[in-house]
Order: sequence, then C-alpha cells, then structure tokens
Amino acid sequence: MYLFANATIYVGFALAIYSLLIMTLGISTKNQKYINSGKGGVIALLVTSSLAMIVLLYLLGSSAFEYKYVSDYTSSDLPLIYKLTALWAGNSGSLLLWTFFLTLYIAMVTFSRKMKGNPMVPYIASILLANAVFFFFILGFVAQPFEIQSPIPTEGRGLNPMLQNPGMIIHPVTLYLGYVGLAVPFAFAMAALILKNTDDFWIKMTRRWTIIAWLFLSLGNIFGGQWAYVELGWGGYWAWDPVENASFMPWLTATAFLHSVMIQERKNMLKVWNISLIVISYALTLFGTFLVRSGVLTSVHAFADSNLGLYFLLFMGVAVIAAMYILMSRYNLIKRSAGQFNSYVSKESSFLINNLLLVGSAFAVFWGTIFPLVSEAVRGTKVTVGIPFFNTVQAPILLSMMFIMAVCPLLAWQRSTVKNLKKNFLIPAIIAVVGMILMVVLGIQKAWAVIGYGVIILLFVTHYLEFHRGVKARRKMTGENPFVALYRLMTKNRRRYGGYIVHIGIAFIAMGVIGSQNYDLETMKTIPIGESIEIKDYKIVYDTLDQRSEGINDIVYADLTVFKNGKRLGSYHAEKVFYGNWEQPSSEVAIISSPMEDLYIVLSAWEDDGRGTFIVKVNPMMNWMWAGSILIVIGSIFAVWSGRYQNITPKYTGVKKEVA
Repeated sequence: MYLFANATIYVGFALAIYSLLIMTLGISTKNQKYINSGKGGVIALLVTSSLAMIVLLYLLGSSAFEYKYVSDYTSSDLPLIYKLTALWAGNSGSLLLWTFFLTLYIAMVTFSRKMKGNPMVPYIASILLANAVFFFFILGFVAQPFEIQSPIPTEGRGLNPMLQNPGMIIHPVTLYLGYVGLAVPFAFAMAALILKNTDDFWIKMTRRWTIIAWLFLSLGNIFGGQWAYVELGWGGYWAWDPVENASFMPWLTATAFLHSVMIQERKNMLKVWNISLIVISYALTLFGTFLVRSGVLTSVHAFADSNLGLYFLLFMGVAVIAAMYILMSRYNLIKRSAGQFNSYVSKESSFLINNLLLVGSAFAVFWGTIFPLVSEAVRGTKVTVGIPFFNTVQAPILLSMMFIMAVCPLLAWQRSTVKNLKKNFLIPAIIAVVGMILMVVLGIQKAWAVIGYGVIILLFVTHYLEFHRGVKARRKMTGENPFVALYRLMTKNRRRYGGYIVHIGIAFIAMGVIGSQNYDLETMKTIPIGESIEIKDYKIVYDTLDQRSEGINDIVYADLTVFKNGKRLGSYHAEKVFYGNWEQPSSEVAIISSPMEDLYIVLSAWEDDGRGTFIVKVNPMMNWMWAGSILIVIGSIFAVWSGRYQNITPKYTGVKKEVA
C-alpha cells in the first residue's frame, strides 16, 4: 500500500510536468496531436489525484497508524465521519484535497462542451497545469501525506475537538472549492491576453465558473462563522482572525469582479480593471494559503508552523509577476478598445463606486492582517491589530456598499436625469426615513444601527420596485397572472434577478450583524444550584450539575430550565467536554433560538460545592444571518442554473435604430 500510495503522488507529479510540457509544445508548434496528448494527460492526472485521495481516506478510516498523518490526526475511538474528515485537518491532507479539486477543475474546463474546439483551451489548460505541477511538487517533496513512521504507535493523537463539528465537515471543502475555482477565470484571462483577444468572450465563458467559485467562498465563510458561533463558546461568529480575513479578501475582490464585468459587457469598459481584479483575487487565494500554512500569524484556524508558507509565497510572487507582465505587454491593445463613462449619476458609475468600496475594504483587511508582520520587521515588535480597528474601518465602508446596492437597481444606464431620480427614489427615500423615525421611537437609538437599518429598508423597497415594475410591464404585454409573470420574468433574466436575491440575502445578513453588534447583552455570574440568572426577559434556573462519560471523554454538564416572560421554554444542557487524548476541554453551548434573538449559555467553570459560573448572552437577529445565507445560495444557483453563455444583455452603442 505504501508504494502504491506514494506512486500516485510521484506519477501525478510526472504527469503534470508531461502534460504541461506537451501542451506547451503543441501550442508552439500548432500540433494538435501534442495537444490531444496533453489532454489525455489531464485525465490521467485526475485519476492519480483521485486514487491518492481514496487511498488516504482508506488509511484514515482503517486507523493505519504506521502512517504519520493518520496517527497525527485520528484515533481508534474517533467516529468514522471524523476519521474521514481528518483528510483536511493537517497540511498534507488538505493540500491533497486542494490538488484533487484542481485536477477536477482542469478536466472540466479542458473537456467542457462549451469550449470544444476553442483555441483558448490549450492555453487555459497549460496555466492550470502549472498550478498542478506546483501542488504535486509540494505533496511529493515538502508535505508528504504518505510518510511512514517507526516505531508504529499503538494509538493516534486524535482529532482536534474543535474540528469534531458538522460545520467543519463542510467549511473546508467549500472554501477550497472557492479558492481553487478562482484559478479558472484567472487562467481564462491570461489565455485571452496571450492570444490578444480584447473582447469580452473570456468573461462570458467564465461567468458561471466565477459565480460558482464565489458561491463556494461565500459558503466557506458562512459555515466558518456558524462553526465559530456554536463551537468556540465565545458567543460571536467573526473575530477578524487572520485566517478568517484570508478567505474574506478574495471574496470581496471576486464580488467586485462579478459586478464590474457587467460594465465591460454593456459598455466595453473597465477591461484592465477586470483583469487586475481577477489576478488580485487569484493571488489572494495563494496569500491566504500562505497565512494558514506559514505559522507567521497566530490563529485558532491555522496549521502548525511549517516551511510551506515560503513555497506559497514564492509561487504567488512568480504567478503575479508573470500575470502583470502579460497584462502590461497588452495594455495599449486593451486601452484602444475601451469605452468611456458618460455621467457620474448612472448605473455604471454606481458599479464603479461599489468596486472601489469593495477593493478598499479588501485593502483595509489586508493591511490590518499584515500589520503585525510589518511592525515586527520595522520595529522588532509584533503589534496586534484587534477587532476594534476592523470594525471601525469596515463599518462605514460596508454601509456605503449597502447604500450603493440599494440605489443601483433604479439608476439608468448611461445617464440618470433629475426627473428619473425623483420618480424612482422619492417614495423609497420617504419610506426609509419614516422607518428610521419609527426605529428611534421604538428605542433603537444608536446612530449606526438607525442609519444601517434605514439603508436596508431602502434596499428592500428599491428591489421590491424592480420586481413589481417588471411584473407589471410583463402583465401588460402578455396578460399573464402575477405569479406566472413573476416566474417567467425571473427565469428569462436569471442573472439579474438571481443577483437581486443575493442582494436581499446580504441585506438579511447585515440586519443580523447590526443587531448582534449593537444590541447584544452579556452577563457572567456564579450561582449555587437552585438559583437563577436573569437577563433581559429571560430567567435561567440552574437545576443540577452532573458528569457522564462518552468513550474516553468525560463531560461535565449543567441542567438548566429557561423561562421567558414567565413562560417556560424548556430544559437545556450547557457542557464542558474533557477529551481523553486532548489537553484543552471544549464547550458545548446551549442556544435557544427565536426569529428575533438567540439566548446563548456557556458553562464556564464550577466549584466542588456545585456552584457554577455561567456566561449568558442575548444575541439579537442571529437567525436573520443564517436566513440571508440561504438566500445567497438560492440566488447564486438561480443565476447560473440554466442560463446560456450567449444570453447576455446587449451592449449600449449609443446608436438608435431607424424605424421603417
């Protein structure tokens, strides 16, 4: 098994080199036989990476402790699902998963029906194969997943308890699919530049790839936040941790890219900007991997300190320099074919402003993340940048983005007149102002919260008007009933209305963020058995403290009865789990959810006489965040489900057709 397992890595490395070289030779000599041979190598590469994955999963599931990776991240008592998901618990296993996804993407692009016979395919495949060569090199010579150890331990170290959670089954997979997925539009962009194609064909062909990668990145961040909320026991979901930031930055730039490509399709503008955005997004995925695997920054999410970071930093540098060289060599060609803005008050201007805000947000996160490294290099002291910095900087930027999202749908292309602005925004603005006044009357008086919720109301109203006017116009033309008209309106404009659904989902998430950040309550109290803790409308009665065993783990738990406004909600457990093969215990919190708020209870400590110390929080609007996450998924899938690459909005040419 050892020889076969390692053969899958080294044969994969050889195949990646062969496929890259033969594909490049086929391009330079214009020999289709060489290109076809390279395509065959792509299939073989997918087979080898799949076999390597299957072998490692088998070794993990069968507790083959002679393999160092298996003994480092599993134990015989670990449930099978967590033995298998230990695949991405360490460096070498997670990189093998990354490599498998990469080879899968390469095969899907190379043999895509939409790209059959397209001269860009060999160039795209070659760029992606260069990535594959790097990752197989890392697996073969730096982070080896099939390393044997001697003597063979009788038991493994086990999996980090924080990773023994359903959220961590999904979170890394979705994140890696997003990271690797952004390599596809990057390869398309570079191939288009190499071939001197200055039109927007590459954007049309990569639209789905980009949305899918963006969706997986979104899911990765969402599942990560949900995992942190239920598993870490601190009552929050986002701490601006360096590794959290590493996945958030490419999400921001990819979001900017998805919006700005619409301007290129409509007005033939922002070509250099779009290519720069996709290069930055791709580079940020490598930078994030560098942060996670280098150990240069402290994070609960990061892997152990290793020399992997240097390799990723070098690879990122080479990739970015090569991309910038190709872009600069084609700069004049791109600029000659670019369009121009006609007005500052237009839909395309709002897209540009939104882009600048997204990139500004990404830069602020980037600077806050690397500042400890910069300060250590310059002053010799690592200065930590905390949550207050990120919240202070990001709050106005993200609020501005929400405002642009709110007004953009009702702005006209090319130029909006005063009459158009008054017609479209007078009623939404009045409703938003009235809503803000009502919030103040009802007791929501923090300025940022009132302004934030006012902007969200504006967004809901403008998006409702977009749906309403579209349905009204369609009914006038077809006579369809409202539901049929809405269905057909949306299915014939999937990209547009899928985007609106995503906007509404983001607004829901913003509602949760504003509520939980501005109006959360927290108390910490030590009480004897039989006493209670009161917070807001809740009364938590401490009934008993007990202990039980589950396998090699010991669990101390408190039985609690929760009342709200005098009404009994039920009995709940707050637990502290002590793992037999892990030093640090973990908290299993009690969460009582409702549409308006969560009651969050943590068993922090206890005394010999039974007294318990509890941390109790009330987190408003949390369920709106998870509901918004679902809407983002629905909107993204709706946008890409059955549209066609050719089915795009025509460019504005400024020429009116003559009526015969």
